[in-house]
Amino acid sequence: MPRTMIGLAVTLAFSLVAFTMPTSVWAAGPTLTVSADGGVHIFDRDALLARTDVVEITTSRDVAYRTPRTYRAVALAKLLEGVAIPPDAVVEATGQDGFVTQLPRDLVYANDGFVAYMAIEVADTPWPPIPGKDKSAGPFYIVWLGDQASSVPIMKWPYQVVSLSVQDAPAKRWPSLAVDPMLPALHPARDGQTIFVNKCFTCHTMNQAGSASAGPDLNLPMNPTEYFTENGLRALIRDPRSVRVWPEQRMPSFAEEDLSDEELGLILAYLSHMAGRKSRATEGGSSKR
Repeated sequence: MPRTMIGLAVTLAFSLVAFTMPTSVWAAGPTLTVSADGGVHIFDRDALLARTDVVEITTSRDVAYRTPRTYRAVALAKLLEGVAIPPDAVVEATGQDGFVTQLPRDLVYANDGFVAYMAIEVADTPWPPIPGKDKSAGPFYIVWLGDQASSVPIMKWPYQVVSLSVQDAPAKRWPSLAVDPMLPALHPARDGQTIFVNKCFTCHTMNQAGSASAGPDLNLPMNPTEYFTENGLRALIRDPRSVRVWPEQRMPSFAEEDLSDEELGLILAYLSHMAGRKSRATEGGSSKR
Protein backbone atom coordinates (compact mmCIF):
# COMPACT_ATOMS: atom_id res chain seq x y z
CA MET A 1 0.00 0.00 0.00
CA PRO A 2 1.45 3.42 -0.92
CA ARG A 3 2.69 5.56 1.98
CA THR A 4 0.05 8.24 1.33
CA MET A 5 -2.73 5.64 1.48
CA ILE A 6 -1.38 4.25 4.78
CA GLY A 7 -1.27 7.74 6.25
CA LEU A 8 -4.85 8.41 5.15
CA ALA A 9 -6.06 5.13 6.65
CA VAL A 10 -4.38 5.84 10.00
CA THR A 11 -5.82 9.36 10.10
CA LEU A 12 -9.31 8.08 9.32
CA ALA A 13 -9.07 5.33 11.96
CA PHE A 14 -7.96 7.83 14.60
CA SER A 15 -10.81 10.17 13.67
CA LEU A 16 -13.37 7.40 14.03
CA VAL A 17 -12.00 6.39 17.44
CA ALA A 18 -12.01 10.00 18.60
CA PHE A 19 -15.62 10.40 17.50
CA THR A 20 -16.76 7.32 19.44
CA MET A 21 -14.73 7.89 22.63
CA PRO A 22 -16.70 9.04 25.71
CA THR A 23 -16.42 12.71 26.67
CA SER A 24 -14.51 11.92 29.85
CA VAL A 25 -11.52 10.53 27.92
CA TRP A 26 -10.97 13.81 26.10
CA ALA A 27 -11.89 16.19 28.92
CA ALA A 28 -9.13 18.57 29.89
CA GLY A 29 -9.87 18.31 33.59
CA PRO A 30 -11.80 16.30 36.18
CA THR A 31 -15.32 15.14 35.35
CA LEU A 32 -18.52 14.51 37.29
CA THR A 33 -20.73 11.61 36.16
CA VAL A 34 -24.49 11.87 36.66
CA SER A 35 -26.55 8.75 35.93
CA ALA A 36 -30.26 8.03 36.15
CA ASP A 37 -32.72 5.67 34.50
CA GLY A 38 -30.07 4.11 32.29
CA GLY A 39 -28.74 7.43 31.01
CA VAL A 40 -25.32 8.88 31.77
CA HIS A 41 -24.22 12.51 31.54
CA ILE A 42 -20.56 13.45 32.04
CA PHE A 43 -19.84 17.03 33.12
CA ASP A 44 -16.37 18.45 32.53
CA ARG A 45 -15.20 20.83 35.25
CA ASP A 46 -14.50 23.68 32.85
CA ALA A 47 -17.87 23.23 31.18
CA LEU A 48 -19.58 23.38 34.57
CA LEU A 49 -17.73 26.57 35.48
CA ALA A 50 -18.85 28.13 32.19
CA ARG A 51 -22.55 27.62 32.98
CA THR A 52 -24.64 30.76 33.30
CA ASP A 53 -26.13 29.58 36.61
CA VAL A 54 -22.76 29.28 38.39
CA VAL A 55 -22.61 31.66 41.35
CA GLU A 56 -20.16 32.62 44.07
CA ILE A 57 -21.18 31.39 47.51
CA THR A 58 -19.73 31.54 51.01
CA THR A 59 -20.41 28.83 53.57
CA SER A 60 -21.01 29.67 57.20
CA ARG A 61 -20.44 26.09 58.33
CA ASP A 62 -17.98 24.07 56.27
CA VAL A 63 -17.64 20.41 57.23
CA ALA A 64 -14.42 19.81 55.28
CA TYR A 65 -12.51 22.96 56.18
CA ARG A 66 -14.19 23.84 59.50
CA THR A 67 -14.16 27.53 58.63
CA PRO A 68 -16.22 29.67 56.22
CA ARG A 69 -15.04 29.43 52.63
CA THR A 70 -15.99 30.97 49.28
CA TYR A 71 -16.66 28.77 46.25
CA ARG A 72 -17.80 28.87 42.65
CA ALA A 73 -20.86 26.62 42.64
CA VAL A 74 -24.10 25.60 40.96
CA ALA A 75 -27.27 24.71 42.88
CA LEU A 76 -27.61 20.93 43.02
CA ALA A 77 -31.25 21.12 41.94
CA LYS A 78 -30.16 23.12 38.86
CA LEU A 79 -27.44 20.59 38.07
CA LEU A 80 -30.02 17.80 38.18
CA GLU A 81 -32.65 19.58 36.06
CA GLY A 82 -34.21 17.10 33.67
CA VAL A 83 -33.15 14.12 35.81
CA ALA A 84 -36.12 12.05 37.01
CA ILE A 85 -35.93 11.35 40.75
CA PRO A 86 -38.92 9.32 42.02
CA PRO A 87 -40.34 10.40 45.41
CA ASP A 88 -38.97 7.32 47.21
CA ALA A 89 -35.55 7.42 45.50
CA VAL A 90 -32.25 8.96 46.59
CA VAL A 91 -29.35 10.67 44.88
CA GLU A 92 -26.26 8.67 45.73
CA ALA A 93 -23.04 10.70 45.85
CA THR A 94 -19.78 8.75 45.59
CA GLY A 95 -16.36 10.08 46.61
CA GLN A 96 -12.88 9.21 45.39
CA ASP A 97 -12.10 7.41 48.65
CA GLY A 98 -15.11 5.08 48.57
CA PHE A 99 -17.33 7.30 50.73
CA VAL A 100 -20.96 7.04 49.61
CA THR A 101 -23.91 9.04 50.91
CA GLN A 102 -27.58 9.04 49.98
CA LEU A 103 -29.41 12.34 49.58
CA PRO A 104 -33.21 11.99 49.76
CA ARG A 105 -35.12 13.65 46.94
CA ASP A 106 -36.77 16.11 49.33
CA LEU A 107 -33.35 17.18 50.58
CA VAL A 108 -32.03 17.78 47.07
CA TYR A 109 -34.94 20.06 46.22
CA ALA A 110 -35.31 21.71 49.62
CA ASN A 111 -35.10 25.51 49.57
CA ASP A 112 -36.63 26.46 52.91
CA GLY A 113 -33.78 27.07 55.32
CA PHE A 114 -31.06 25.25 53.40
CA VAL A 115 -30.02 24.73 49.79
CA ALA A 116 -27.51 22.26 48.36
CA TYR A 117 -24.76 23.47 46.01
CA MET A 118 -22.10 21.64 44.05
CA ALA A 119 -18.91 23.60 44.70
CA ILE A 120 -16.39 23.38 41.86
CA GLU A 121 -12.64 23.71 42.35
CA VAL A 122 -11.11 26.12 39.82
CA ALA A 123 -7.98 24.74 38.17
CA ASP A 124 -5.78 27.84 38.54
CA THR A 125 -6.90 28.57 42.12
CA PRO A 126 -6.95 25.14 43.80
CA TRP A 127 -8.40 24.73 47.28
CA PRO A 128 -6.02 23.97 50.15
CA PRO A 129 -5.69 20.46 51.56
CA ILE A 130 -8.40 19.43 54.00
CA PRO A 131 -7.05 19.73 57.57
CA GLY A 132 -5.30 16.49 58.44
CA LYS A 133 -5.31 15.25 54.83
CA ASP A 134 -3.03 15.65 51.83
CA LYS A 135 -5.75 16.49 49.29
CA SER A 136 -8.34 19.22 48.88
CA ALA A 137 -12.12 18.72 48.95
CA GLY A 138 -12.17 19.11 45.18
CA PRO A 139 -12.76 18.90 42.42
CA PHE A 140 -16.45 18.65 43.42
CA TYR A 141 -17.89 19.16 46.91
CA ILE A 142 -21.55 19.32 48.01
CA VAL A 143 -22.09 22.15 50.47
CA TRP A 144 -25.18 23.67 52.07
CA LEU A 145 -26.25 27.27 52.54
CA GLY A 146 -29.08 28.87 54.49
CA ASP A 147 -30.27 29.56 58.01
CA GLN A 148 -30.76 25.85 58.69
CA ALA A 149 -27.60 24.59 56.94
CA SER A 150 -26.10 23.58 60.29
CA SER A 151 -28.93 21.04 60.68
CA VAL A 152 -27.74 19.06 57.64
CA PRO A 153 -25.76 16.05 58.97
CA ILE A 154 -22.03 16.08 58.31
CA MET A 155 -22.34 12.89 56.25
CA LYS A 156 -24.45 14.84 53.73
CA TRP A 157 -21.47 17.11 52.88
CA PRO A 158 -19.55 14.73 50.59
CA TYR A 159 -16.30 16.02 49.12
CA GLN A 160 -14.04 14.74 46.32
CA VAL A 161 -17.27 13.69 44.60
CA VAL A 162 -16.85 11.74 41.36
CA SER A 163 -20.42 10.70 40.59
CA LEU A 164 -24.11 11.19 41.34
CA SER A 165 -26.65 8.48 40.59
CA VAL A 166 -30.37 8.05 41.19
CA GLN A 167 -31.04 4.87 43.15
CA ASP A 168 -33.77 3.16 45.13
CA ALA A 169 -33.76 3.97 48.84
CA PRO A 170 -31.16 1.76 50.60
CA ALA A 171 -33.57 -0.53 52.48
CA LYS A 172 -35.43 -1.24 49.21
CA ARG A 173 -32.23 -1.71 47.24
CA TRP A 174 -30.64 -3.91 49.89
CA PRO A 175 -33.27 -5.80 51.94
CA SER A 176 -30.57 -7.43 54.07
CA LEU A 177 -30.14 -4.06 55.83
CA ALA A 178 -33.59 -4.38 57.35
CA VAL A 179 -34.36 -5.38 60.91
CA ASP A 180 -36.62 -8.33 61.64
CA PRO A 181 -40.11 -7.26 60.46
CA MET A 182 -41.57 -8.94 63.56
CA LEU A 183 -39.86 -6.45 65.89
CA PRO A 184 -42.26 -4.30 67.94
CA ALA A 185 -43.08 -0.99 66.25
CA LEU A 186 -41.21 1.01 68.90
CA HIS A 187 -38.14 -1.24 69.12
CA PRO A 188 -35.04 1.04 69.13
CA ALA A 189 -33.36 -1.03 66.39
CA ARG A 190 -35.96 0.26 63.93
CA ASP A 191 -34.93 3.89 64.44
CA GLY A 192 -31.32 2.73 64.66
CA GLN A 193 -31.56 1.35 61.12
CA THR A 194 -32.50 4.78 59.78
CA ILE A 195 -29.66 6.49 61.64
CA PHE A 196 -27.20 3.79 60.58
CA VAL A 197 -28.02 4.43 56.90
CA ASN A 198 -27.57 8.18 57.37
CA LYS A 199 -24.42 8.10 59.51
CA CYS A 200 -22.57 4.81 59.00
CA PHE A 201 -23.61 3.44 55.61
CA THR A 202 -21.60 6.17 53.93
CA CYS A 203 -18.38 4.29 54.72
CA HIS A 204 -19.46 0.78 55.76
CA THR A 205 -21.49 -2.09 54.37
CA MET A 206 -23.88 -4.33 56.32
CA ASN A 207 -24.13 -8.02 55.47
CA GLN A 208 -21.98 -7.12 52.43
CA ALA A 209 -24.81 -4.92 51.14
CA GLY A 210 -23.97 -1.38 50.11
CA SER A 211 -21.86 0.71 47.77
CA ALA A 212 -19.32 2.18 50.19
CA SER A 213 -15.79 0.83 50.49
CA ALA A 214 -14.09 3.27 52.85
CA GLY A 215 -14.58 1.05 55.92
CA PRO A 216 -15.18 -2.64 56.75
CA ASP A 217 -18.46 -4.50 56.79
CA LEU A 218 -20.16 -4.11 60.18
CA ASN A 219 -21.69 -7.57 60.45
CA LEU A 220 -19.43 -10.00 58.59
CA PRO A 221 -17.50 -11.85 59.68
CA MET A 222 -18.20 -10.29 63.10
CA ASN A 223 -20.38 -7.45 64.33
CA PRO A 224 -18.51 -4.83 66.43
CA THR A 225 -20.91 -5.47 69.34
CA GLU A 226 -19.40 -8.97 69.49
CA TYR A 227 -15.86 -7.80 70.21
CA PHE A 228 -16.27 -4.33 71.78
CA THR A 229 -17.81 -3.50 75.11
CA GLU A 230 -20.60 -0.93 74.88
CA ASN A 231 -18.34 1.71 76.46
CA GLY A 232 -15.53 0.84 74.05
CA LEU A 233 -17.78 1.08 71.02
CA ARG A 234 -19.24 4.39 72.17
CA ALA A 235 -15.70 5.75 72.65
CA LEU A 236 -14.65 4.50 69.19
CA ILE A 237 -17.54 6.25 67.47
CA ARG A 238 -17.08 9.47 69.43
CA ASP A 239 -13.30 9.62 68.91
CA PRO A 240 -11.63 6.68 67.10
CA ARG A 241 -8.16 7.81 68.19
CA SER A 242 -9.11 7.48 71.84
CA VAL A 243 -9.37 3.71 71.27
CA ARG A 244 -6.79 2.83 68.63
CA VAL A 245 -4.47 4.64 66.22
CA TRP A 246 -2.88 3.52 62.96
CA PRO A 247 -1.29 5.36 60.01
CA GLU A 248 -4.15 4.90 57.53
CA GLN A 249 -6.93 5.73 59.99
CA ARG A 250 -9.81 7.50 58.23
CA MET A 251 -12.85 7.16 60.48
CA PRO A 252 -14.06 10.62 61.57
CA SER A 253 -15.04 11.59 65.09
CA PHE A 254 -18.71 12.20 65.85
CA ALA A 255 -19.31 15.07 68.25
CA GLU A 256 -22.65 15.21 70.05
CA GLU A 257 -23.82 18.01 67.76
CA ASP A 258 -23.48 15.58 64.85
CA LEU A 259 -24.64 12.43 66.65
CA SER A 260 -26.56 12.74 69.91
CA ASP A 261 -26.19 10.23 72.74
CA GLU A 262 -29.72 9.06 71.99
CA GLU A 263 -28.89 8.49 68.32
CA LEU A 264 -25.68 6.69 69.25
CA GLY A 265 -27.67 4.38 71.52
CA LEU A 266 -30.10 3.63 68.69
CA ILE A 267 -27.22 2.73 66.35
CA LEU A 268 -25.86 0.33 68.97
CA ALA A 269 -29.33 -1.22 69.33
CA TYR A 270 -29.44 -1.74 65.54
CA LEU A 271 -25.94 -3.25 65.43
CA SER A 272 -26.70 -5.56 68.34
CA HIS A 273 -29.90 -6.72 66.65
CA MET A 274 -28.18 -7.28 63.30
CA ALA A 275 -25.52 -9.46 64.95
CA GLY A 276 -28.25 -12.11 64.99
CA ARG A 277 -29.16 -11.51 61.34
CA LYS A 278 -25.96 -12.34 59.49
CA SER A 279 -26.49 -13.00 55.81
CA ARG A 280 -24.49 -12.48 52.67
CA ALA A 281 -26.20 -10.01 50.35
CA THR A 282 -27.59 -11.43 47.14
CA GLU A 283 -29.56 -8.41 45.99
CA GLY A 284 -28.79 -7.04 42.56
CA GLY A 285 -27.83 -3.69 44.02
CA SER A 286 -25.07 -5.05 46.23
CA SER A 287 -21.52 -4.24 45.26
CA LYS A 288 -20.07 -6.90 47.56
CA ARG A 289 -20.22 -10.64 46.97
